[in-house]
Amino acid sequence: MARPLCLLFDCDGTLVDSEPLLADEMETSLTAVGLPFQASDYIGEFRGARFRHIVAELERRHGAVDPGHLEVLERDMRANLNRRLATDLKPITGATEALASLTGHPMGVVSNGPVNKIRTSLMATRLEAVFGDHLFSAYEAQCWKPDPCLYHHAASLMGYAAEDCVAIDDAIVGVRAALAAGMTVIHLNRFPDAEETPEGAITITSMFQLPTVISRLESSRHLATSQA
Repeated sequence: MARPLCLLFDCDGTLVDSEPLLADEMETSLTAVGLPFQASDYIGEFRGARFRHIVAELERRHGAVDPGHLEVLERDMRANLNRRLATDLKPITGATEALASLTGHPMGVVSNGPVNKIRTSLMATRLEAVFGDHLFSAYEAQCWKPDPCLYHHAASLMGYAAEDCVAIDDAIVGVRAALAAGMTVIHLNRFPDAEETPEGAITITSMFQLPTVISRLESSRHLATSQA
């Protein structure tokens, strides 16, 4: 009998509602060093992107900033954000319930953020026990979505082939990374009026829908195995 599918979750915007806090901190920090930025820019254009990619694009548009200033900016911004995550963060609606329904599956978190941010976010929302140490950060793997290598890295450490993993991600960069990695991908599209799910991914608009989709994927998998 096949092992249960391995479920790999993005963090920000998929499990926890951290993006408004992150966007707010980025607006304050980036504008202060001469890179005009509004919180709505993150949600509209840069959601899920690596911070240094965002900075590079803003520098291309508005001019370079002293690297030393950027280092201080990122350090202070992340410290401020971690304080806010610890006190203000909430889980994405339906995430707690979905995870409770999927406890028979091995699960990990795959994020472009630093591991301390992932851990702080999960602790603040009381989700840390679900994942244990199965936290896979781009900063530790040294590869960032949309490169598929981060999802390959996570699958390998979980002891699964890519085709036996399901990635659940809300950001287009993450969906594309997981598709390129050869995984089944579920796009949590919380903005269906503004975003289009990439071809090949399954769309859900609420985490409450996730257990049903996973159950269907498992049923199809078992049927295919029995007919092989």
